[in-house]
Amino acid sequence: MTDARLATTHGEDENLPAQQQGKAAAAEMMAWDSKSRRMVVLYLPLACFVLILLFPFYWMTITAFKPNAELYDYKTYNPFLIGSPTLDHIKHLLFGTAYPKWLMTTMTVSVCSTFLSLFSSTLAAYAIQRLRFTGSQYVGLAIYLAYLVPPSILFIPLATMVYWLGLFDSPMALILVYPTFLIPFCTWLLIGYFKSIPYELEECALIDGATRLQILREITLPLAVPGLISAGIFSFTLSWNEFIYALAFIQSSENKTVPVAILTELVTGDVYQWGALMAGSLLGSLPVALFYSLFVDYYVSSLTGAVKE
Repeated sequence: MTDARLATTHGEDENLPAQQQGKAAAAEMMAWDSKSRRMVVLYLPLACFVLILLFPFYWMTITAFKPNAELYDYKTYNPFLIGSPTLDHIKHLLFGTAYPKWLMTTMTVSVCSTFLSLFSSTLAAYAIQRLRFTGSQYVGLAIYLAYLVPPSILFIPLATMVYWLGLFDSPMALILVYPTFLIPFCTWLLIGYFKSIPYELEECALIDGATRLQILREITLPLAVPGLISAGIFSFTLSWNEFIYALAFIQSSENKTVPVAILTELVTGDVYQWGALMAGSLLGSLPVALFYSLFVDYYVSSLTGAVKE
């Protein structure tokens, strides 16, 4: 009986390394499967997305620094590389055109329209979400539906008002027109963010005798900073890149914005100054990229609706 037990124990001891090897092989197979699945599901789509997203910027950059000989001779030079970098296109853009003036006009219009839109949409969103008047939900929905109206439909009435106010060919026309499509979306965005702020904070302030403006200034706005920055980024980006209204309401060269000026002033007939065009687009995209990089944390926080209590 004892010999049988010893033989059984000895057999189990011999099978134990085999079982461990099998478990190790299974674990290795699962790890390999997990890595391959992660590669196919995550890294490969992400690499394709980054390539598609960044390639236009790469092409724009190399075109801005290529001499004309390399731009038009793809048989001799590699179209994806720069043989002899040059700053001639940027020099021509900054000193041979009114690009600094265009850039300043675009910055002024974008900043002013953004502040005007944020001020109006903050008051509107707070009133709709916090004052709880009859039909407030329908008002918020109507404001968002106003954002969905195509600019081409509003073009004629807005043009009539611009002419009537004597603002044609003036940056003030764009400052007053841009909020027509910025305020609706910013209001809708801030309504959702104000909704995430606890009502108890305002109720306590009302009990202590604070007015609605004091509550908005001292309690709601500090908590809504991420949402305000998100709406500001949205407004600034749309104002900076807007093309239709800037093309229609501005005609003099010195008052044009960057998106319109680089197309209308750097294209003569069928001659495209590709180096200057790409340099203007590259320099024009830097302020927006800088704006995003400075406030990206607040922007992500606003998208997740995070509120620090």
